[in-house]
Amino acid sequence: MIDKAAALPTLLARLRKMETGRGLALLTYKRDRSVTVIRLDVNRYEVRENGFAKTTKETDQVGLKGLLRTLLKREFPRSNKIRVRELSAADEC
Repeated sequence: MIDKAAALPTLLARLRKMETGRGLALLTYKRDRSVTVIRLDVNRYEVRENGFAKTTKETDQVGLKGLLRTLLKREFPRSNKIRVRELSAADEC
């Protein structure tokens, strides 16, 4: 679990270091809402929102920061901690 206040820089750094096909699942404490980020290519990411809204978006490295900031505010409005789970290519969330 990581602090919500320090989540954005931590998540971006971890995603930059990941291999293609791997990703991160961000979950609430109760695990009822999630945001999943999967690295598709060197500069492309797929972001799946599963909570208040159910959407899938594809973005690049620059757009990822703004998109994650928006999704963290929407999906984790009262959370202080966020569960982070690493996903391999075989995992589905």
